[in-house]
Amino acid sequence: MQWLRTLARRRFNHSDRGASAVIVALMMVPIMILAALAIDIAAMHANKQQLQTGADAGALAIAQDCARGDCSTTDDTAETMAEANLNGPNSIDQISTEVDETSGDVVVQTSSVQDHWFAPIIGINSSPVQAQSSARWGYPTGGTAVMPLTFSWCELEDQIGITVLRDAENNVTGVDIPDETPEVTLFNKGGEQDHNCHGTSGSQSGGSSGNVVPGGFRWVVPGPGGCGKTESVIGGWVRSDTGNNVPSGCTKEHFEKWVGKTVLLPIFDRTNEETGNNAQYQVFGYAAFTLSGFYFGQSVQHPSPAPCRSPDRCIKGSFDRFVDLTEDFDYSPSGPRLGAAVVALTE
Repeated sequence: MQWLRTLARRRFNHSDRGASAVIVALMMVPIMILAALAIDIAAMHANKQQLQTGADAGALAIAQDCARGDCSTTDDTAETMAEANLNGPNSIDQISTEVDETSGDVVVQTSSVQDHWFAPIIGINSSPVQAQSSARWGYPTGGTAVMPLTFSWCELEDQIGITVLRDAENNVTGVDIPDETPEVTLFNKGGEQDHNCHGTSGSQSGGSSGNVVPGGFRWVVPGPGGCGKTESVIGGWVRSDTGNNVPSGCTKEHFEKWVGKTVLLPIFDRTNEETGNNAQYQVFGYAAFTLSGFYFGQSVQHPSPAPCRSPDRCIKGSFDRFVDLTEDFDYSPSGPRLGAAVVALTE
């Protein structure tokens, strides 16, 4: 009888043998479904991020090309930028671009098919993945200039030989900034360097002072934010700051921090008839200038020796083709083309 009791206890103690295998078997389907959600969806998300990055890069690159006047290779540009942002085995099945040169808008769409590893157990072998990006380009129409200086388009033509662009009625529409420009020294004081810019029909007549505005040295009054906060808009007027020295509140350090950087300078096409502090410049457009040196007096100069010396005042650098990616300037595809353009992603 003892052996019967022992056998019964053994059978009772091991009566759940194999139950865990049954539970695991029953849970395999939901486990695989969860794996599909966790792994396959994560892979789709990573693929979409790459497609989005490629679409963003393509839209910005096309906008930059179009801002420079070349919209002829939009499809090739989008494909190159999209593929450059792929990692791993993913591929792009389709790339489409839409460009509106009138509004300055570009749209890039990328798409691919994501093959799944676990989702096939629930009948989903693959899923389409798409991304879209849009960008806009234009030419500055207003914003905040960091240097309180302005020059006329006539001075760009007369002092440093930049070609002025005109329409059929001989109206100035912009200036032709070449792809590579040499460093030049642009004089604030005027005189013989830009004598052809004076004596024109009432709008640029500096008289014998050698300045476009009598008593003015191309300085403009900084905005309320101080030196480096000069706001203006195309067609608007900025007030002249007269005198030989830098405007009040500006120091050598203000200009030194812009050395080696490209800044946008307002270019004017007219002045009013006032003199002294009442004089104003009318903004025509904005040109990109890479600053390398300046001389605004003995205490405000860089480097040593300075690019000019007293009694002259000057800046040295190059006018360049430049795409601004900041939000400091408003822009429009119909703005004057002076070498500077603004490009930004849009929603």
